[in-house]
Amino acid sequence: MVESPIQGNGQPPPEMAPQVTEEAEVQGRLGLARDAEQARRALLNRPRFSVRLQIFLGNALAFLIAIAIAIALVASFQRMESKIRFLEIVNDYVMEVEQARRFEKNFFLYGTNLSDAQDNVFKAENILSRNAEELADIMGTGWREQMLPNLHRYQQLLEKLGQQPQSEQALSKNERLRVQSQVRAQGQQMVSAALGLLSKEKTALTEVLTRSRQLLFYSVGLLLLCMGLNAYLLGSRMLSSIGRFGQYANRIASGDFTPLTPTRRYRDEFTELALAINSMIEELEKREAVLVQSHKMRAVGTLTAGVAHELNNPMNNITLTAHMLQEDYADLDDEERLEMIGDVVGEASRAKKIISNLLDFARESGSQLEPLDLPELLRETIALASNQIKLSGIKIDFQTSGNLPRVHGDSQQLRQVFLNLILNAIDASSKGGHIHVLVLPADEPNYLAVKVMDSGSGIPAHILPSIFDPFFTTKGKGKGTGLGLSVSQGIVAKHSGRIMVSSQEGQGATFTVVLPVTTIPAELGAQQ
Repeated sequence: MVESPIQGNGQPPPEMAPQVTEEAEVQGRLGLARDAEQARRALLNRPRFSVRLQIFLGNALAFLIAIAIAIALVASFQRMESKIRFLEIVNDYVMEVEQARRFEKNFFLYGTNLSDAQDNVFKAENILSRNAEELADIMGTGWREQMLPNLHRYQQLLEKLGQQPQSEQALSKNERLRVQSQVRAQGQQMVSAALGLLSKEKTALTEVLTRSRQLLFYSVGLLLLCMGLNAYLLGSRMLSSIGRFGQYANRIASGDFTPLTPTRRYRDEFTELALAINSMIEELEKREAVLVQSHKMRAVGTLTAGVAHELNNPMNNITLTAHMLQEDYADLDDEERLEMIGDVVGEASRAKKIISNLLDFARESGSQLEPLDLPELLRETIALASNQIKLSGIKIDFQTSGNLPRVHGDSQQLRQVFLNLILNAIDASSKGGHIHVLVLPADEPNYLAVKVMDSGSGIPAHILPSIFDPFFTTKGKGKGTGLGLSVSQGIVAKHSGRIMVSSQEGQGATFTVVLPVTTIPAELGAQQ
């Protein structure tokens, strides 16, 4: 830490002030650079989860769900196909068996078509043999024990019935009747078993169709939910980031150049944008520092030129008068000597006034703020200028609205502002003219406006932008220093107000002071 010597008045010596200011600026720039570097590291030292990756993962998840749905539906369709194929096989088998039963009945009634019945049984057996693998896939390896024994038993009984009466194996009448009864029972059992199997598989097929339909609906719902959730999360992430960067832009526009710091646990494309904004902020700060320094140098140049110009005239007059007094002292009488000394005193007073106004312009004096009755303050200010008003032969018309709120300010400083505006209006107006002073609510809420309007020749348009510049004046030589409006503008700005001017040549000028009203009661302000 660098310590600087302090004078007896508590201020550093003049020759040390620039050094301390420069050191403070350097420290400030180093601190800003350090903050920017810390912000950059904090932004980068986070796990990366980009918007692109989120889009990819969301689409990949939706794709995987769609693939799973497709696989499930394909498996369901294959299962339905196998069920339908099984139903076709069993249906063909049942048709052959039923056809054999019809020929069986013809044989019992008319003694014919037994060979046809045997042919149908053979066809039924071929159907089962030809589709053995498909039957095994659906019913398992036990399908043979479930279906073939009944078919073979029925076939054997038909062969017994087909034996000729004269053969050795011919059946007796009672045995034939018993075999016929067995054939009927075996055929009925075989058909019942096949129909039962058909009914069972139809029920299973219906269940498969129902499950497939439910799977389709639920899967599509899940897919839509996943896509909607991904869209919501992605949209929320992007919109919140865009809104956050909008707030950053407003903050930067208001003059807050604090670097952007992380607000999330991960970094993404917006991190690159934040880094770019931080880089822009750093560059803006550098350019602002250069601009401020440039304005400082310009202000110093303007101030120096103004001081030199304003002080040059009285100092020249003092020097010339003193030289004349020194050279012609013996030849001058007392009256002439006193007159010349009076000129020196007058010019010195003029120089003193210039320096006083300059100090008022540059000094950062403390303010005693209190709730003020603005109309009453204007009345007091007009009373202070009453002598100048009488001498100039100008009339002042003062108007105010009733029941106006108070403003919060320093009475002495605001009186100085209004007195300066009134005196300027007197100087701008010709003898017999009018000056209007109005106090009324401003166009924007919670503000009061004071308007000082003169009846002078007005201010040319090309001069209006410079009217508040230090040492700029439209008055004649020796009538003004050009600091009054600059000082007034600084005072009004410290009161969180504004001072504006509008004018047209030949129609006078209007100066408007806008001040915020106070929210502190007058009694409380008096106690403070």
